[in-house]
Amino acid sequence: MRRKGWKRRLRGGKPLLKIMKKFKKVLLIVPVFVLLCLYFLRCLCSLLAYYSKEDASLDFDYSELMKTPGIMFVETTDSMEPSALAVCSVESASLRNPDKPVYYFLKGFSGNLSHYPHVQYEAIHALSLLRNVTIFPLRPKALFWETPLSSWYEQVNPYWEKYWTHVLADACRLALLWKYGGIYLDTDIISLKSLGLQNFLCAEGYQTANNAALGFEKRHEFIWECMQDYVRNYEGRTWGYQGPALMSRVLKRWCQSDDLSQFFNLQCKGISYLSPNYFYPISYTSWESYFQHWKRSSIEPFFSQTIGAHVWNFKNVGQQKKVIAGSGTLMEYFFTQHCPVTYKLLVKRVS
Repeated sequence: MRRKGWKRRLRGGKPLLKIMKKFKKVLLIVPVFVLLCLYFLRCLCSLLAYYSKEDASLDFDYSELMKTPGIMFVETTDSMEPSALAVCSVESASLRNPDKPVYYFLKGFSGNLSHYPHVQYEAIHALSLLRNVTIFPLRPKALFWETPLSSWYEQVNPYWEKYWTHVLADACRLALLWKYGGIYLDTDIISLKSLGLQNFLCAEGYQTANNAALGFEKRHEFIWECMQDYVRNYEGRTWGYQGPALMSRVLKRWCQSDDLSQFFNLQCKGISYLSPNYFYPISYTSWESYFQHWKRSSIEPFFSQTIGAHVWNFKNVGQQKKVIAGSGTLMEYFFTQHCPVTYKLLVKRVS
């Protein structure tokens, strides 16, 4: 009797076994379907990123607008709300160089300030009121036209780039210097003194040059070689390869030497190679020193030779340290002394 009951239960369970088998098949199909959807979505995003790089024509020309070489800053994101540090960088360059035009290129800028309400975009309007500051739209396609960077820009897909805004900024500074000449500064350099240099770059360390501060006359051969190397040896997955590493390897070829430290504060074939204290007095490994309390009496002696202090903002991305009114930090001191409008508008009021 027990055996017969067992067989009846088995026969009665056949429909259930069939349902379970079908359910297993469905479970196998669902992940495949999800993966296919994700793949097509990724492809779509990739295409959108590629075709949305820029739709501006090649007719856009800065030469009529930039009749005098000046100090240039670049923002390669689409943001129209620059950080307090970026605004301070532009303001300090304007304040310390009243005789030079200061150009701020923003990729997200339409070219018309009236498109940006004053209340929401207060920082941009504050910069536009500075006598020697001009805000321009950044149009990479037009900027790279007739340079080695044009072919690279046509082929590169931002979606697959790990450091897209950084490598784009690396390329933009080279094209701007080649076409118009002047001085380029990163938006995390606070100008402490006037810039009277030409055809220069600055060492970050004993054997490493950096591209956060550059100054060259229009159509300088060194910049052309940098653009060629940028395209020929492009490696966007490695941080700094298109920036400091590029400057270092091109300068070594230019000077025909692997020992760059021997050229500190000397000229090499017409290019001045400045020692780190001019723009990088504090190394990137000690960047937090900028957000620490300093004695007023020690600040001026320490930065006596510094033209602009590079504060290594990329190191601060994770921690998001900010300038706080009344904190007594070195950054607060720089803001109060070198970009007072920014301090009042974006630091003191917020604090």
